Amino acid sequence: VIERALANNRDLRVAVLNIEQARAQFRVRRADELPTLNGTAGDTRQHLPSDLSPLGREITYSQYSVGLGISAYELDLFGRIRSLSAQALAQYLATEEARKSVQISLVAAVANAYLTLVADDELLALTRQTLATRDESFKLSRLRFDSGVASEVDLRQAQTLVESARASLAQQLRQRAQDENALVLLVGQSLPQAMLAGQPLVDQNILAELPAGLPSEVLVERPDVRSAEQLLVAANANIGAARAAFFPRIALTSTLGTASTALSRMFTGGQLAWSFIPSLTVPIFDNGRNEANLEVAKINREIAIAQYEKTIQTAFREVADGLAGRATLGDQLSSLQAQADAEAIRLRLSDLRYKNGVASYLDLLDSQRSLFAVQQSVIQTRLAQLQNQVTLYKALGGGWLNQPPVSLNGSRSLSSSR
Repeated sequence: VIERALANNRDLRVAVLNIEQARAQFRVRRADELPTLNGTAGDTRQHLPSDLSPLGREITYSQYSVGLGISAYELDLFGRIRSLSAQALAQYLATEEARKSVQISLVAAVANAYLTLVADDELLALTRQTLATRDESFKLSRLRFDSGVASEVDLRQAQTLVESARASLAQQLRQRAQDENALVLLVGQSLPQAMLAGQPLVDQNILAELPAGLPSEVLVERPDVRSAEQLLVAANANIGAARAAFFPRIALTSTLGTASTALSRMFTGGQLAWSFIPSLTVPIFDNGRNEANLEVAKINREIAIAQYEKTIQTAFREVADGLAGRATLGDQLSSLQAQADAEAIRLRLSDLRYKNGVASYLDLLDSQRSLFAVQQSVIQTRLAQLQNQVTLYKALGGGWLNQPPVSLNGSRSLSSSR
């Protein structure tokens, strides 16, 4: 199911296309660091009246040219182009990390939706079993009422429990249909029912055990943390570009080719023609535009720092919440399972007491209601325990095993994978 979601989910497809867009933008910025060579061709036809002609008579002439040219190549003496290229690279890397974050979130969402569907099936089975038991009890109560052994109060109480179970069954059927629709939306296509028939929750060993002493540095591998880090790098690069705007810009424009008055002699009898046009632009007065742009870049860096810090804090909180759930949900499930076993024994004893005339029918009904409620709580708590493992997987950036090895300079090898 997860494999199908990774292949068809629309949100993940948008994230991949955003990467392609950021990669193209980076290539555009990087291309600005080198001159752009263009092929040029021109045709000039001009008429001069006699009073403007150097020959004293009106003339009409044509000039054809062809060659190679460099248009407005900026000498990056103060690092403006390099800063913009570094900013585009950081944006591209941030977008790549954002895609990883979307993928991890998608995997976690599909796993949670799938587990919810398995829990729905278990709740449906429990509700159907309870309905069958209560319906049988209702039939016995009717027989006892018809025989004059039981009162109508007992009969109506038994009927109330039957209708309550039917209402729960209808609710569970609706909830399962909605949960299946949610899973189909995540996957991006309909799924065969055979693929939705999962193992019981008690047999769902989906994650390896979290090793003791896991270092907090694993949070640095979270894609959202790395994305925020790249956005901070991009903000710093923008400051360099904004600061370089205070310095002069030197641009070069040049052409080299041949020119001729006849198109037929363009490549045989044409004359060498060239031009070299350097230009220097010095900012003198811009009404504070450059200062404002630099201030904006600095403020954006402070925003990026705050967002990076918040991302780190959020990562620590999510992991702490997952570990807290891991430590307590197991104990809660054990207690609920013990309570369910005790309620089952209580129901059996209440049934025997009622049949022997020792206890009232109200005690039996209360035992049935209590057992049904506790059994539902067991399934829901087991689901919460498994979904907490999925949440911990997501909080740790996609798992905790097979982490990339740390090199001597502190960086991690890109060839390793989780």
